[in-house]
Amino acid sequence: MSEVVSAAPGLDTGGAGWLGQSIRRLFARPRLAVALFAVPAVLLAAGVVSWLIDWRLGVDSAVYRSGAIALLTGEPLYDNDFLSSEPAWAKLPFTYPPTGALLFVPLALFPTQVSWGILAAGSVLALALVVRIAVRNLPNRPVWMTPATTTIVVTVLALAVEPVWRTLFLGQINLVLMALVVVDVLVLGRVRHVGGVLVGVAAAVKLTPLIFVPHLWLTGRRADAVRALVTFAVLQAVIFLIIPHDFTRFWTVAVTDPERTGPTFWAGNQSLHALILRLSDLAPWSLGAAIGVGALLAVPAVWLVLRFHRQGRPLEALLVTAFFGLLLSPVSWSHHYVWVIPLLVLLVSRLPVPLPRGAARARALAGVGAVVAVYASGVLLIMRSSDPNRPAGERPELEWTPPEVVLGSAYLLVPLVAGVVVLARSRRASG
Repeated sequence: MSEVVSAAPGLDTGGAGWLGQSIRRLFARPRLAVALFAVPAVLLAAGVVSWLIDWRLGVDSAVYRSGAIALLTGEPLYDNDFLSSEPAWAKLPFTYPPTGALLFVPLALFPTQVSWGILAAGSVLALALVVRIAVRNLPNRPVWMTPATTTIVVTVLALAVEPVWRTLFLGQINLVLMALVVVDVLVLGRVRHVGGVLVGVAAAVKLTPLIFVPHLWLTGRRADAVRALVTFAVLQAVIFLIIPHDFTRFWTVAVTDPERTGPTFWAGNQSLHALILRLSDLAPWSLGAAIGVGALLAVPAVWLVLRFHRQGRPLEALLVTAFFGLLLSPVSWSHHYVWVIPLLVLLVSRLPVPLPRGAARARALAGVGAVVAVYASGVLLIMRSSDPNRPAGERPELEWTPPEVVLGSAYLLVPLVAGVVVLARSRRASG
């Protein structure tokens, strides 16, 4: 068994001071700093070049930017199928809360492709921050897993994982939102009057981070849970004062229409709702059934969150909530599964050193190997799907064979299988 650093190092930090010290140590080592900022610099340069040659990059960031411009110019956000400032290659509806448009305003200061480059560069830095915090919060960190080197290596390798590279290519906000949640839950817990604010901000951009409000409550941070809701509510009040029509339109019409994001039965939607839609041939009761299944899964999910929290394992508790949220949301596109990166950090930290031989090695690598095989293989890209760029007939997902159903649901099956394994092990350990 490999040597480890003291268990649950993230619990005795006394606040966020360690993170500032870590950043200062990074800049004191120029080679590491250059290695960390190399990829963001390339992405930023790619955005500028794309602007100069009119290359199409960042469909979703183009929508973000257009939402901000619409807010600034008074154009309605939800009355039409697309916004007037969207480029011809990104004619999509604005699906985010109106508070998202407010928080996207900085992107309106730059051309479309440059704003993509800025968001992509910031997303990679956000990913590095998540990896660094995950390493800090490992229950038992192997001595070979040095924080600085691990952060840079994992961040670079993570670019090969489909949720990450798709997030960057589309100009999605997933990595930034994940970083806000991770900093709030795993770093700011001991900082008075601050915890919960970042979760509230993240939920104002996309509603799905609201799942972390009950996480804060369950883990004893009730003031932070209230603060997250208050932050979210204050931002809603501000946007209501600015654009009351859009506020009303979103909360009475757009929020109840998941199809605004695209057909929810698409292969790229890896939620329980999508799975049931595909299996039931778009039965009208699919959403209700998904909510019912989600309610049943909430019981073991809450039990695991509480168990991990009491054992001083906040990273595992956070991952349970994150993946449960992905399963529960009506729409969880494949790129929303960026939470697989801190999961891989956790799994790699548990590998024995040296690795055993033969069948024991296969068993030791099974967890990491399965996760990498699913999320880095691009398995969803080879499925028969309704992707308009790869026509495969009308609604081919509804005609999948049983093997195709398994492969085409791989992203959501991983947390389900992992949950069963963890529950079984917990039961054996307690028995």
